[in-house]
Amino acid sequence: MHKFFQVAALGGIIAVAGYGYYNFESQKSATESVVSKGKAVSKAPDFTAYTDVNEKKHAFFSYLKPGIALENLRIEKERERLVRLKENLESGLMSDSDIDDAKRLSHLYQVEMQGDVVTSDWIDNMLHRVDVIPEALVLTQAANESAWGTSRFARTAKNYFGQWCYSKGCGVVPLQRSEGMTHEVAKFKSVQESIHRYFMNVNRNQAYFDLREIRFQLREDGADLLSMNSAMEMSNGLLKYSERGEDYIQDLQAMMRHNEQFWTN
Repeated sequence: MHKFFQVAALGGIIAVAGYGYYNFESQKSATESVVSKGKAVSKAPDFTAYTDVNEKKHAFFSYLKPGIALENLRIEKERERLVRLKENLESGLMSDSDIDDAKRLSHLYQVEMQGDVVTSDWIDNMLHRVDVIPEALVLTQAANESAWGTSRFARTAKNYFGQWCYSKGCGVVPLQRSEGMTHEVAKFKSVQESIHRYFMNVNRNQAYFDLREIRFQLREDGADLLSMNSAMEMSNGLLKYSERGEDYIQDLQAMMRHNEQFWTN
């Protein structure tokens, strides 16, 4: 389970340690352009009811894929906006609308603008964070962290990625929490919110800088960032997602190799 994502639920607001606040419920301005082109996941089926393992895997991946696609579509739209900002900056055609968009994205990804000024360095830093995450990696982490959607936290908290929170009442108290520990497993209003929080965590948290650097180099090399090969490469940047470190990464990679047939068919 992931110990490095600290969240505190305050109404619809999620606080990420060191990265400010992001209000999932009021993200309309950030996502309204892509919602009509994608489909968020709905209520989860009862994955405990499946007796055939292969059927359960197909159902699990099929259930989560639309929500993952929606998040990647949102990110692609944000990258397109950043590329346009860079073009406008270089041509000297920055508008008030450009500045407003830059401020919004700066707040969302917590990459500070000095004096509300858009610079090439700021855009480059943003493009390092604002990028897609391969479906294969997201699906595999969800399967690993939620026990294929059957874990107590997946069923009662809609938490598919093992996110923790540290405010009393922010989530579900683990049954085997060690004495002196105060964390809870974050509770979300929807599975889509859990997916969204995973994406924002990986793209903002300093703990996953290595994944973002691997992704950046893959993009520089012209690789398909959504491919299985890219997913395998990026998984190496998740050492801090679990206390298990390298063993966790090896488990993810083995799961990806073993289960690829269930999300590609």
